Amino acid sequence: MKISGNTILITGGTSGIGRALAEAFHARGNHIIITGRRQALLDDITGDNPGMAGFRLDLRDDAMLADVAAEVRSRFPALNVLIANAGVSRSEKLIEDGWNADVAEEIVNTNVLGIIRTTAAFLPLIKGRSDATFMATGSALAFVPRADFPTYCASKAFLHSWLISLRHQLRHIPLEVLELSPPYVQTELTGIAQAADPRAMPLPEYIARVMALIEGHQHLNGEILLDGDKARRWAEKEGTFSALFHAMNPD
Repeated sequence: MKISGNTILITGGTSGIGRALAEAFHARGNHIIITGRRQALLDDITGDNPGMAGFRLDLRDDAMLADVAAEVRSRFPALNVLIANAGVSRSEKLIEDGWNADVAEEIVNTNVLGIIRTTAAFLPLIKGRSDATFMATGSALAFVPRADFPTYCASKAFLHSWLISLRHQLRHIPLEVLELSPPYVQTELTGIAQAADPRAMPLPEYIARVMALIEGHQHLNGEILLDGDKARRWAEKEGTFSALFHAMNPD
């Protein structure tokens, strides 16, 4: 993926990693289009970043998705990069009396079906474009999960596997498929406490390191992963999975 001169669509671009990526790529001279569910946030962000465009989009709404895709196709024919970033995270206590599937269904609808719908709607717009790239935001928790976020971690494990298959199917098409696997970062993904948690990596630091990896084409097998997360990535292969899992999920 080239670092500048692109036309980039970022779903879930109104907060957290999505917004930070949008602003970082915007500052590098890319034409940025963001989507999100809250119009007020879209207006604030595009107002703060002249030239950036925003569309209200709920990925669970097929009609809205089709309308936005048609509008993007019409207004931004140079689109060549799609970043599927929209996602939600919730903890779940599966052993509690009264537990039900509501939270799991919300996560699957956004993190799994939302990715598939996004790809179906927008991938045809970038295929055949020069320097085409599809990137999706996963998580280092895909490789060693936190047991208190079971469906979230499973949704990212699904994404990792799904992207491998997508990358293989597109192997004869000049379209790069990348997987962004963040560690624990100071965003509001799990609530406002995470944004100030000193155990989490500051968001500006994470984005700076990601941009450097992209610019240097340092993403083996299409995976954008910080050095500190490689132990989790290869835990099964290196025989350290059990130790890492218990360190992350103490009794």
